[in-house]
Amino acid sequence: MPHVYSPEELFDMPFMGTSTKKRAPHWLGNILWVIVVFLCKIFTRYRVHGIEHLRAFRGRSGAVVACTHASFLDIAYMYCPPRPGQWLRLMARDTLFENPITAFIFARCGGFPVTRDSADRASIKRAVRMLKEGELVGIFPEGTRRGKTSITPEVHGGAALIARMAKVPIIPAAVSNVERVKQKGHLPRPVRVDVHYGKPIDVSSFDFLPKEERLDGCMWYVMRECFALRDGINPEQVDMRVLFPDAKDYTEAFRAEQREG
Repeated sequence: MPHVYSPEELFDMPFMGTSTKKRAPHWLGNILWVIVVFLCKIFTRYRVHGIEHLRAFRGRSGAVVACTHASFLDIAYMYCPPRPGQWLRLMARDTLFENPITAFIFARCGGFPVTRDSADRASIKRAVRMLKEGELVGIFPEGTRRGKTSITPEVHGGAALIARMAKVPIIPAAVSNVERVKQKGHLPRPVRVDVHYGKPIDVSSFDFLPKEERLDGCMWYVMRECFALRDGINPEQVDMRVLFPDAKDYTEAFRAEQREG
């Protein structure tokens, strides 16, 4: 009888990348990918922009993919575009793994849990290992769905910490119009959804900031790039004070660095 892997075993097995270790079984992930891509293409006719920024790392190195978060559907739109050439290991909140069925599905699609609003060292080490083995790791840095909960989105430096520890860049990403697919009190409706990937950002580029602010400053910059991609505008036009009212504003710091550079 073939071995049935537990979610915990799958969390620590490579799905793709450069590792020579035994890879996780792909059968369920492949089936679900075909189904989800079909549904997304038929219902939302989604388009992907900047996929070359992901492909540049294929077979070479890992990268953190940091994405905006407005809907549960963001998970599907992050999961679909990299396949079949690459596999995104999505870091998702631990409550999604409490149910045995969803844990079974997420684990076999490459997902792994993280405890929100805590220093989850196990998840950080797991993500770093994946990146060092040439895999893509997807993260929602805001920590919550924007506009869907009472929690104010924040700029978390965790994604930058993971990228720095693994010595890999961060790729900003965004999903446009996904929040319009299913609105509260209404049935799902077909809308055009666009998935965007931006140019890789090197965490070491922020050494001009005070040491204790480099991770937060890096993620502030990354999220500004993400929202610029989402809205189709220049990063300087993104109003970060409105998007992240409780975060330190680094606009002048980056302007000064740009002038000096």
